[in-house]
Amino acid sequence: MTSSSPVFHSDREILGGTPVFVGTRVSVKTLMDYLEAGDSLNEFLDHFPSVSREQAIAALELAKD
Repeated sequence: MTSSSPVFHSDREILGGTPVFVGTRVSVKTLMDYLEAGDSLNEFLDHFPSVSREQAIAALELAKD
């Protein structure tokens, strides 16, 4: 089974179904882990260039709701 949104996607074949940013293999949890550790959004984006700033911000907006 596959589920998706414009920001993230979950598929059992990709990281065992862990939600990842669309078009990447970067988990949304990785973004949250970076921010919880005190790293900046820019640092996360530098380390994971396949994730766009728009995707990261949209994920944070969704998490806020």
